[in-house]
Amino acid sequence: MFNPTDIIDLLAANVRQTRNPFGVRPSRFNTWWRGLSGFTRRPGDALLFTGLMYQAIPYINATTRYLERLEGSSWAGCLRWGRLVPASLRGRGLSVLTSGADRKKFNGILQTICRLLRQSEVNFFYHPEMDFYSGILLYDLGDQDGFVRHARFVARTLQLHGVRKVITVDPHTTYALKELYPRYTGASFEVQPYFSLLQCRGSERGNGKPPVVLHDPCFYGRYLELSEGPRRVLRDLGLEYVEVRNCGEFTSCCGGPAESVSPALNREILGRRAAELKAAAAPVVTFCPICLANLLKAGLPVEDLASLVGRYLAPEEK
Repeated sequence: MFNPTDIIDLLAANVRQTRNPFGVRPSRFNTWWRGLSGFTRRPGDALLFTGLMYQAIPYINATTRYLERLEGSSWAGCLRWGRLVPASLRGRGLSVLTSGADRKKFNGILQTICRLLRQSEVNFFYHPEMDFYSGILLYDLGDQDGFVRHARFVARTLQLHGVRKVITVDPHTTYALKELYPRYTGASFEVQPYFSLLQCRGSERGNGKPPVVLHDPCFYGRYLELSEGPRRVLRDLGLEYVEVRNCGEFTSCCGGPAESVSPALNREILGRRAAELKAAAAPVVTFCPICLANLLKAGLPVEDLASLVGRYLAPEEK
């Protein structure tokens, strides 16, 4: 296992310099919205705030591949010098290693979420300049001071732009804005996950389709108790689902957050959760980008909730 302090220091340095954990310029990191119309840069009731989590997955995957080669080797200690390299160089090097297919896949999920919100007549808007990483990983890894500095910057920016209502798309960002920001920055926003706003009742387009099994992300299941929302969406679509033994507020972690410290530990935790899900003998649906990416590594047939619902309610525009 790596020295956690080395990794925390590197991530914190990146967040300070580029406002994301990878040292990548915002213009390169957050591109999913380009070429889309109808919801960007116009007044609306609530800001779509992605927290850059779906955009981060190609970089997380590239970083994990690199860490897997280093872990347990004599080179593992070299990470402590990474923070001395300018963030622009770190980010540029990491960008070269990311997968174009990953970027297309996870950017596409965000585009599908927008189509679903628009189909549900949700009055929202998106401004790239107001969308930031929440800082949640710094908090998870124990860098409370770094998290608070970054969170105050994000909260202050949103407040200066008059943002009061926020629509989130992932559990990590939802938890940060809903629970941590009021506690550590004094800023409170009305925070709603996108799936709580979808109007699917009466469509019943999934009748007769095979059931799916749900994997609840830890933050939605254990800490925010929001697991019922995605189940309501599936019921409204007429889609059947089965539960595993550890679900809802008792869900088991997929291991994804551990990969930033130890890919080996992640594989151990992932193996246990994958076995539980495989026992259900049904395709897996989750609603967290980190869970989605991690379960895909286990070879499971897994899909994001937005992608599944989008096939029925908001097919991709040609």
